[in-house]
Amino acid sequence: MTTAQEPVRESLPAQRHSKAELRRLALEAGRALEDADALDVMRWAADTFGHRFCVTSSMEDAVVAHLASRALPGVHVVFLDTGYHFPETIGTRDAVAAVMDVEVITVTPRQSVAEQDARQGARLHDRDPDLCCALRKVLPLEESLRGYDAWATGLRREESPLRSLTPVVGWDDRRKKVKISPIARWSQQDVDRYVAEHGVLTNPLLSDGYASIGCAPCTRRVQDGEDARAGRWSGFDKTECGLHV
Repeated sequence: MTTAQEPVRESLPAQRHSKAELRRLALEAGRALEDADALDVMRWAADTFGHRFCVTSSMEDAVVAHLASRALPGVHVVFLDTGYHFPETIGTRDAVAAVMDVEVITVTPRQSVAEQDARQGARLHDRDPDLCCALRKVLPLEESLRGYDAWATGLRREESPLRSLTPVVGWDDRRKKVKISPIARWSQQDVDRYVAEHGVLTNPLLSDGYASIGCAPCTRRVQDGEDARAGRWSGFDKTECGLHV
């Protein structure tokens, strides 16, 4: 497992495609792979981008990392360690690194929590969660993706209205990357079925009332009848951290 503020790039192969070619690939694959099996989508990504393709994971579960490892053994799995994660999330990351055929790349923000507190004031997440997410998630992700041409996420359309139009393969214009969401069409039942069939690691908090897992200060258990993401940033008009908008 690699830990760095910026990913190790010397091990990555040279770029195969120009930005214009990447955009064309994304648009063509978006049409061709809309109804494809998730593993076939991952195989396309592996064949097209090789090790200039990575997966990002919040370590809520390891479904997408597992799919990617079947298509591209040794695939990089980028994990953003914000400094605010539950111990269970860090434990899931360590277990994924230990038992799966992947290389977990742990990316940290440029400022520690203590340094951020000194500059922004303590508990920024309670006062300005958007800024906290920008500093501890969005900017580190953008830095960590610079060496890759394509990245995969675990976004699913049924998770929220903002995610309902998520393409299986799309163009990330902000970062000039191909963005792949191989399980975009999956239901929670599909996820559960894949986890059971393949013995995929999941965060133990999913069995303790948490339906969506982020940073500990901004995540709570959900109540019966609540939306799965109701436990994120409770009390704020906020449902996304900014990584996907």
